[in-house]
Amino acid sequence: MDYTYRDIAKMIDHSLLNPVLTDAELEAGCRLAREYDVASVCIKPYYLKRCAELLAGSDVRPSTTIGFPHGGHTTAIKVAEAKQALDDGGIELDMVVNIGKVLSGDWDYVRDDIRAVVEVTHERGGIVKVIFENYYLQDEHKIRLCEICAAVGADFVKTSTGFAAGGATIEDLKLMRRHSPPHVQVKAAGGIRTLDALLEVRAIGVTRVGATRTVDILEECKRRLGASSREHS
Repeated sequence: MDYTYRDIAKMIDHSLLNPVLTDAELEAGCRLAREYDVASVCIKPYYLKRCAELLAGSDVRPSTTIGFPHGGHTTAIKVAEAKQALDDGGIELDMVVNIGKVLSGDWDYVRDDIRAVVEVTHERGGIVKVIFENYYLQDEHKIRLCEICAAVGADFVKTSTGFAAGGATIEDLKLMRRHSPPHVQVKAAGGIRTLDALLEVRAIGVTRVGATRTVDILEECKRRLGASSREHS
């Protein structure tokens, strides 16, 4: 095996964004993420403050979404959301581009929209992952977005919200990795449901995945690592 449990766990953003999740389910999800020692919990914005409390003392990061899920919020509202999230203890913010503006080719607007959230977040020591929602886009849109994200200092480029009809694909992830500089990381979201799927995207340079099947992935990781250690003992 060329990975440890921690290598895999710290690739996972445990996703708690389903609109029907109750407060009790959100709390249980935060506790689960802490138990499995994942990278972060990405939770509905109103619950972020409680999420940060539940994760305090661990190195699992509280995170939330900005302009979610369609990106059509005004830039001022996205900035306000980012400030609120940072006030509530958020460290990583996953923001959705204005998809309609991308499809309109209004690249100045798209650049300014992303830059505004990146700047306010970086001022407070946070991280921004920019969600493209690739299902709706052509390759030329994805490439241009990678270039813009690099230019304005985004930390990650991300495939999808998980709420469009399609999610992460190997082709898109290879494209995004190829057209992003090394300091911009790539996050896959939507459809990463097994350890094998995670390992496949890891092999092409993806460093983070959004997942709801966290337990399944990490329990399988434990099983394989346990079997491997027994084989070599």
